[in-house]
Amino acid sequence: MPQKKRRVLLKLSGEAFGGGTLGVNPDIVGAMAKEIAEGAKQAEVAIVVGGGNFFRGAELSQRGMDRSRADYMGMLGTVMNALALQDAMKHIGLVSRVQSALNIEQVAEPYIRGKAIRYLEEGRVVIFGAGTGNPFFTTDTAAALRGLEMSADIVIKATKVDGIYTEDPKTNPDAMRYTTVSFDEAIGKNLKVMDATALTLCRDQNLPISVFSIFKQGALKRVVMGEDEGTKVIA
Repeated sequence: MPQKKRRVLLKLSGEAFGGGTLGVNPDIVGAMAKEIAEGAKQAEVAIVVGGGNFFRGAELSQRGMDRSRADYMGMLGTVMNALALQDAMKHIGLVSRVQSALNIEQVAEPYIRGKAIRYLEEGRVVIFGAGTGNPFFTTDTAAALRGLEMSADIVIKATKVDGIYTEDPKTNPDAMRYTTVSFDEAIGKNLKVMDATALTLCRDQNLPISVFSIFKQGALKRVVMGEDEGTKVIA
């Protein structure tokens, strides 16, 4: 009997899709798809995407927009990113399915837990859009929630830096990278791994988190294989 693959939940920020600018950069998304394809050889991969390259509900609400409406706009941005990633995967022969927490059946399937799990067992990548489908919840929290619902072994957060540091490595070159850090320390020191709701949910359900750079070639594969890459957040 073949050994069962690990199952991982990958969180991709919306900023990664645009390379720091508004919209989607096809070259960057194509490169991410190739990294995901390497990881998918080693594990079953589910993905939650952010939408910060289009809209951030919290920021729009601070400028006078109704918070719920702003958050729904942000959810639609995540669906656009999910479709862009699916298209990039198709170009390299990686089969994926997009499920949305909002009903947009012309472009994405509705989120159905059992169907998503079956897709993963069949070797397909599942991309979750529209966050939790509810305003006031971040896509970090959506990643924690979907990770638990998919019975993932770990939540992997892709960032612009290669782990969690004692300080911002861009402003302090002497900042040290944590190899491991506890949930309580990450929350108490406000290390900005994920928002507090997501961290607390993962801590209470004993679901570890790994933080790494999606722009570091081969990093996702190394994280999936359990090698020393990035920072791991554990109980």
